[in-house]
Amino acid sequence: MTGRPAPVTGPITGPITGTRPVPDPRLGSLVLGITLFRPRPDQVARVRALASAGDAAVIAFDNGGLPAGTADQLARAGVTLLSAGTNLGIAEALNRIAAAARAAGGGTLLLLDQDAEPPADLAAALLAARDRLREAGIPAAVVGPVPAPAPGHKAPAYPPRPGAPARDGLAPVQFLATSGSLVDLDAFARVGPFRGDFFIDGVELEWCFRAWSLGYGCYRADAVAIPHRVGGGTIRAFGITMPRQPLFRMATYLRNAIYAWRLPHVPPRWKLAQAAYLPLQAGLYWADSGFRPAVLLRLLAAARDGALGRLGPPRDLPRDLPRDLPRDLPRDLP
Repeated sequence: MTGRPAPVTGPITGPITGTRPVPDPRLGSLVLGITLFRPRPDQVARVRALASAGDAAVIAFDNGGLPAGTADQLARAGVTLLSAGTNLGIAEALNRIAAAARAAGGGTLLLLDQDAEPPADLAAALLAARDRLREAGIPAAVVGPVPAPAPGHKAPAYPPRPGAPARDGLAPVQFLATSGSLVDLDAFARVGPFRGDFFIDGVELEWCFRAWSLGYGCYRADAVAIPHRVGGGTIRAFGITMPRQPLFRMATYLRNAIYAWRLPHVPPRWKLAQAAYLPLQAGLYWADSGFRPAVLLRLLAAARDGALGRLGPPRDLPRDLPRDLPRDLPRDLP
């Protein structure tokens, strides 16, 4: 197809403005998808700038309420704003963005968190990487950049996918973070949506494992990087580094990781690694909390919920989360 995807019908929509001096034909069917959770003014300004640049249509999902006047500002900049009026979780927000992008005629979807700081060439570099995979006959569901560490945060690591073909500067990996990743929407339709019942943590792991099981790869493009911020600092002990997360986030991560043991498309090697690593993470988290009994009980309840398949929104999801709570998902690896 040629030209930009049509504007998406939603609660707030506006014309896409701005042009590129030298249009890149690969950007024609690209959509930028951004998840919002009570963004700061500087984060809103960044989203407006992305839309005003005119490189691609921009769809944002408001997952927690916007300050007065922010919706109008985004609409005037050309952002299509979707919202359900409540916090549906990161997985459902991404699913609704993908559905809206597909309905608008988009072919690829570049996902970004509200605090992401993508390099100017990110979209073009990932599209070029996707094209190289296509030329080699390698079906890919998603291509993402190298995760660069941000000050005070642990950068995620993407373990290699054994036996999958590599391609000049493109490494097959088990999974990628959602923020900064370029999703092929045809592949997304075949792989299926992110698991809404996971709500927030581990959704990209499960989806990428599912993509691999269906013959679609996940590839890291080593020529481009993006900073990642996970959690509110780090916990370090016994050679292990993990993000410091709010308790409901750690509990949800633990629950979803344990539930994933029953999924056939999750590799046995990953399940064994997690079986050894999760107790260490939980123990370090508890120690970092000062060995508070309430924290241990919450983590044990999360493990029980995962084993019993009790998923969905965390029961202790705060109604008023800090505005600067990072929206990246935990990617704690052994």
